[in-house]
Amino acid sequence: MSLLEICRKARVAAFEMAKLSAETKDNALCRMANALEANIDIILAANLQDANAAKAKGLKAALLDRLALDKKKVVNMARSLREVGGLPDPVGAIERTWTRPNGLIIGILRVPLGVVGVIYESRPDVTSDAAGICIKSGNAVILRGGSDAINSNVAIGEVLRDALTGTGVPEDAIQVISSPDRAVAEEFMRMREYVDVLIPRGGADLIKTVVEKSRIPVIETGTGNCHIYVSEDADLEQAIPIIINAKCQRPGTCNAAEKLIVDRSIAERFLPKAIFALREKGVEVRGDEETKRIVPDVKEATEKDWYTEFLDLIIGVKIVGGLDEAIAHINKYGTKHSDSILTASFDKALKFIKQVDSAAVYWNASTRFTDGNQFGLGAEIGISTQKLHARGPMSVQHLTSTKYFVLGRGHIRE
Repeated sequence: MSLLEICRKARVAAFEMAKLSAETKDNALCRMANALEANIDIILAANLQDANAAKAKGLKAALLDRLALDKKKVVNMARSLREVGGLPDPVGAIERTWTRPNGLIIGILRVPLGVVGVIYESRPDVTSDAAGICIKSGNAVILRGGSDAINSNVAIGEVLRDALTGTGVPEDAIQVISSPDRAVAEEFMRMREYVDVLIPRGGADLIKTVVEKSRIPVIETGTGNCHIYVSEDADLEQAIPIIINAKCQRPGTCNAAEKLIVDRSIAERFLPKAIFALREKGVEVRGDEETKRIVPDVKEATEKDWYTEFLDLIIGVKIVGGLDEAIAHINKYGTKHSDSILTASFDKALKFIKQVDSAAVYWNASTRFTDGNQFGLGAEIGISTQKLHARGPMSVQHLTSTKYFVLGRGHIRE
């Protein structure tokens, strides 16, 4: 099927999706979840092809982790669809109404966006999550995954489409672009007549390409150069497990910590312990001059390192002279994703929360919680780091827009 045909079918499906009841959509989501579980063997066989090809190409371990599926992950994908089905339906919700002095009643009604395009890299679970969120929010979705996961994405897409048969939800509400050709992806970015919004989800290069080449409005999901700042009054015993979790649990994710910032007054006694704990987990440490003075065998950090999302077992360490310097460093080098302060002081935490310009800001917690599921949103279609329309994990409510309705009784404007 040509890309143009896919887009045309999605546009027709979007008009039908906007009419559907919450019950119809929720039933479809349940059927989709059941279908994933019933077809685990088919999905895992397709994923094994992708994983073997990626290993042969030398894809690094953290990215292989994002690509690989197992039975537990597919079951979790199904669970996410059921959780999305259990969320309130945003479509048709009335935000507010008011009455003008002339008697006109004006209101704001929440409506679907229409056709949502998603371009993403080696995360086959995105295929399921994005499809579910779009169905719940009354949208059609066109999914274009990366070549590394092409077999997985197509298999998941076929399972989900087949599950829609007889539900009242049009099959063409979910479509997967099966061509790995970059020219097709760039053509997709120009389909403004058919696609209402485009969401890139992946590394910095992918997001930059989509933002620069798309003629479709883009919701920019961000790379995650995430920071943890350890203040002078932090609980240092608590700090190390938080840092290890944020860096090591899944280093290939966008909410993993990439930088550790430490207050100068505690650096001498804290950094050797923290670096030892990180190295125990296989993390390469890159530090500034002060860090190297305290732990001489760390690798010297470059200016480029402070801007880099490593997506690997690598962390940069910076020593600062207090909260203001930490905030300034984060706002200069960060990607406005997720940043955390470890402190016993409410005032310091509040200042950090207010002044760090990021989508999610933490106090005494790992950055790994920036996730739609962890926030109680059921799932996410991406984590927006921009400030227009949506910011942070985006779920069903973020894939709707609004329109005004105006109720009159023969009103004319004088």
